[in-house]
This record gives sequence, C-alpha cells and structure tokens, in this order.
Amino acid sequence: MSKKKLLSFFLVILLVISSTVGCTKNKPVDEPGTGNVTNQPEENSDLGKVEEEFKLFDENGSPLNPPRDAIGKNGIVSSERYEASKIGAEIIEKGGNAVDAAVATAFALGVCEPNASGLGGGGFMTLRIAETGETVFIDFREVAPELATPDMYKVDEEGNVIDNLSWQGGLAVGVPGEVAGLLHILEKYGTMSREEVIRPAIELATNGYVVTPIALGNINDAYETMMKFPELGEIYLNDGLPPSVGDYIKNPDLAKTLQIIIDKGADGFYKGEVADAIVESCKKYGGIISHSDLENYKVIEREPVTGSYRGYEIISSPPPSSGGTHLLQILNILENFDVGSMEPYSAEHMHLLSEAFKIAYADRAKYMGDPDYIEVPLNGLSNKDYAEKLAEKIDINKSQTYEADDPWKYEGDSTTHLSVADKDGNMVAITKTLNYYFGSGVCVGGYGFILNNQMDDFSPYPDEPNSVAPGKKPLSSMSPTMVLKDGKPFMVLGAPGGSSIFAIVAQTISNVIDFDMDMQEAISMPRIWDNLDNVITYQDGISEEEVNKLVEMGHEVYHMANDTFGYIQGALYKEDGTIHGGADPYCDSKAVGF
Repeated sequence: MSKKKLLSFFLVILLVISSTVGCTKNKPVDEPGTGNVTNQPEENSDLGKVEEEFKLFDENGSPLNPPRDAIGKNGIVSSERYEASKIGAEIIEKGGNAVDAAVATAFALGVCEPNASGLGGGGFMTLRIAETGETVFIDFREVAPELATPDMYKVDEEGNVIDNLSWQGGLAVGVPGEVAGLLHILEKYGTMSREEVIRPAIELATNGYVVTPIALGNINDAYETMMKFPELGEIYLNDGLPPSVGDYIKNPDLAKTLQIIIDKGADGFYKGEVADAIVESCKKYGGIISHSDLENYKVIEREPVTGSYRGYEIISSPPPSSGGTHLLQILNILENFDVGSMEPYSAEHMHLLSEAFKIAYADRAKYMGDPDYIEVPLNGLSNKDYAEKLAEKIDINKSQTYEADDPWKYEGDSTTHLSVADKDGNMVAITKTLNYYFGSGVCVGGYGFILNNQMDDFSPYPDEPNSVAPGKKPLSSMSPTMVLKDGKPFMVLGAPGGSSIFAIVAQTISNVIDFDMDMQEAISMPRIWDNLDNVITYQDGISEEEVNKLVEMGHEVYHMANDTFGYIQGALYKEDGTIHGGADPYCDSKAVGF
C-alpha cells in the first residue's frame, strides 16, 4: 500500500472507528440518509432488484465473489460495474448495436464508478464496424492546456513534483475529451439517439447506485482528497464521513449535466454554462484551462496498430498510447518461444513473461510520446525481426536487466475498461480514465463531475519525449484491443492498470491462444508484472514453489496479497455462434449477455 493510501486509511480509522469502514452496515434501514447519500434507492427504481441479481456483499456488508461471466447470442457487455453492463445489454436488447451499448455503458460508468472515469476525463477506443470490416482507433485523450509549459512543475531532489501540483488541484487538469469522444462514435457509428443512450445514466444518477465494499474502499482511499475539495466531499461523503456498504449515492447535479448533453450535444459541455463552470472550478484551485481550450478540443481518428500472434490478427492502440505497440512487441517476443508447452504460471512461464516485459518497458521509456510532437519508431517497435533479435537476448534460466535497443533499423494507482461485442461482429473496446482515484479532486460545482489529473502523466522535465507542451497529449499505456481469427471477430478486451496495462492484456491474449482458455478462465488467472524496476509482482494463486524458483533465477519478487493490478474485461466469440463474456473478479465487474 502506498504512503498516500496509508495516510488516508488511518485518517478514516481515527474519524470513523465505530462506523462501517470495515465494511459493515450499522445504520437501520429506515434511518434517512443525508445529502446525496441514502439508505435506499428511489421508489420505482430497479436498483434494488439489480443488487439482488448480482450480490457483491452479504447482510453484514462483507464482500462476496459471485460468478462474473455471461453467455449471449446477440451481444455481450463487460464492464467494472454490473449496473453499467446491464444498461449496455438492455441497449442491445432494444435493437442497438455494440457502439450504442458501449456509449450507454460508458456514460453509466461515469455515474457509478466515479473514482475511475467520467465526463471530466478522457481515453481511447478501438472499434470494428461489421458492415464494412473497418477497424478504427478513436483518440479522445486529454490534452495539455494552451498555457502549459515544459517547466510548469518544479521538482525536488528526488524527482517528485513539489506540492503535488501535477497530481491534485487545478494545475493537474488536462482538457477533458470523454464527452466529445463518446458522442463522436455515437453519431458516426451508432444507431440510437443521445436521449436513448444517455437517459439510463441520468436515471442511475437520480436514483443512486449502491456502495459496495470496493466502492467504499475507493472513497476511504480518497478521504483526505474529499476533505480538501469540498465540492467532491459533498457528493460522496455522508455528513463529512464515508458512507456505509449498502448505502446509495445519488448525484442530481450530474443528472442535470447529462440532460444538457442530451439537449445540446458536445456544445452543451464545451461551451455555455458547463464550460463556464469548468473554467471557474479550475481557476479556483490554481488551474489554467480556458474557454478556448475547451472549444478547440478535437477527437482524432487514427489508424490502429496491427500485428499478429500465432496467426491471429491483433488490433490495438497507437501512440500517444504506448499500449498497443508494446503489446505487439511483447507478443512478438513470446512468439519465438513454445509458450503452449509450458505449465501456465510455472517459474519457466513467468520468467519468460518477465523478461519480455522488461525489454518492452526499456524501449517504451526511450522512444514513446505523442506522435504529433515527436517521431516514434512505430513500425520498428512492432517488427517481428526486431522482436526476434530481442528474444535472442533472453536467458531462459536467468533474470537480466535490459537497455533500449535500436528499433529505427526496422522502421519501414485508477482507470476503467469496457468491452462490447454483438452478433453482427461489431466490437468496441473503450479504456477511459480520470488517472488517479477521483482525478485531480476538483469537482465542477453544481454539475457533479470530477476533473482529471492527467497532467501527472507527463514528465515534469523539459526536453524529454513525454515533456509538457501546449496541446500535447501525455503518454498512456491504455490498450483497448481486438483480435481477429481468419478475418472474423474473435476477442475484444482491455484493462485499466497504469503502465501495467499492456502486459496484463498480453498475458490474457496468450492465455486464450496458447493455453486454449475460455474468456473468464483467462481473466481469472493470477497475473504477474515486471518493468524496469526488475521486480516481479505477483497475485494470490501463484505457487510459492514456483516463486522460489524465480528467486533462484535471480528475480526479485513482490506478493500483492488480496489485491490486483488492472481489471480485465473481455468477450470471446465461440464457434457455436455464442459470445462468452468475462469480467475481472477483483473488482465489481460483471459481464451481461443478451
């Protein structure tokens, strides 16, 4: 646990020692809630029924782990909240396509998973349009404001930004792109109206969503932030204290904002009263976002990066995300080894993954940034001959450290993910984020949404590939990914998880292709991660015997007990015509099929 998380935890313990921080529900059902926190959903709401359908905690507030998978004939929606997945599946049931369902799910996630994403954030998406077979990548990543400069953050001797200005407050906020991005794909590739796909999110914000043990943990982690930024605390705290498991959080201000977006489209967010409120909220906390920043925000359609793994076509995210490129690089390295003959998550298997990860992260650190500002050797990094050269460096019996190689020769912490697939072969993978839990902490007063802290994803040092520049996009690892088999839809997946994302996605793809796992099995397997720190982080479920073998190979290891990095959501097309959805068991996620 980080120092920041520890501090938040102990503050909450001191303040609410007798309350439900330990995930027990101690208020009587008929006790009225205060402010936006209540014990019950609105009358005539289906939320109570939703809670019964997918129970994440018992009558004492203790966590449960219900089944996460689903099978559908017409479509699958998998996201990090059941309420959002159900909304998306109902859109498909009403005749919408995967794009309609994805947009509805994404807006709903902004309501019921506000720590991870929302109107004040941004992200990436990868789409496959069944009618044409076209694949497209949509970049709605946040951008640095016009007044941003390479030296806008001062750092101490240890390289930390002084006063956390890139992490909290108005100066941490990048120009948000989520609203523009979601409406762009709805209008261009969807079949339904803004009213049809956004209305369910309005109802969710009005009626309230249930506080699960994980949701409570997120609020506890951000408690100090909520006390510092009162507009945030007014929504998610109950008289200045965390809510209880089983409570419902309503957000009528967010419902109002969503209605404005229905009525006025993107202009309702980037111009007018909402834009005024964004600028004023940023200014109040030291920010520099202007009206022109908002009015000039543009969604960019880019060519996705494409490659192959053992005959399967991989389609993923190009820069300014590093994710897709290094996903391909890792898979290309693995292709030089007989992974399928290895025992899944044996020492041999984990060692190979670790070495491939470290090689990719070395190249990422040296070459990756916003391609509109620097030249990225994209083709070289994803080249199979280059990967073969890199694979030759791996000693199958010994851990090593790696420096970046030369791909030019071959040139020619909190985020969320949702995956949607329909029977026609439309696929949508969206990874979107505020960056850290509850973003910058700046909540737009009267409008109910949180602004991101994506400026923290830039390097605070000038003259680096990922240095700050006006209008520039910070480097990301988000990797919304699709896999085709013989030109036909096979799999769609992605994950949050910061810089670990593409390593997580690579493992899951390999689990399906190399070990013939179903979607849920591939997602539920324990994961590992390694980077330039040269420490293998591993989850519960990995054999201690195999871990000891890794130590003998020279690896440092770290056990992430009762926790995870990244939450995979995915869907897999089966030969019998059904679609199998999988969802990560470490969060509140659920796949829903129709």
